[in-house]
Amino acid sequence: MTIWVDADACPVVVREILFKAAVRTRVALTLVANQFVRVPPSPFISAIQVASGFDVADNEIVLRAQAGDLVITSDIPLAAEVIEKGALALSPRGELLTADNVRGRLMMRDFMDTMRSSGVHSGGAAAYSATDKQAFANQLDRYLAKQ
Repeated sequence: MTIWVDADACPVVVREILFKAAVRTRVALTLVANQFVRVPPSPFISAIQVASGFDVADNEIVLRAQAGDLVITSDIPLAAEVIEKGALALSPRGELLTADNVRGRLMMRDFMDTMRSSGVHSGGAAAYSATDKQAFANQLDRYLAKQ
């Protein structure tokens, strides 16, 4: 099992939680980004830098993810693609996306995208909070305990 991280938009605090979890559980953790990402020295933690461009990091994660892997991302289309391959996706806010719920989230994302392109302003996402951090850590721990 590998944990893949869509690292371009992943909060630093989430990365720190993941680094500790990877070392503690000896699970492979790979961050994928189109810029250099500093990772601590560990045989369980690595980073892949991909070329700049729209969805290049996402495409790399989809290419490499396998059934049973976990992908950390807030990108719903990416989550849907890796779930089709048998992986799970976890948002930095602690929402576990599975085959049971990702289609509904994808439909809502597409609806909101249509609304924004029509000129409706939704205000955007709330700032990342301590509650989000705790929800992420709890969901990650539950997932790792099952492995």
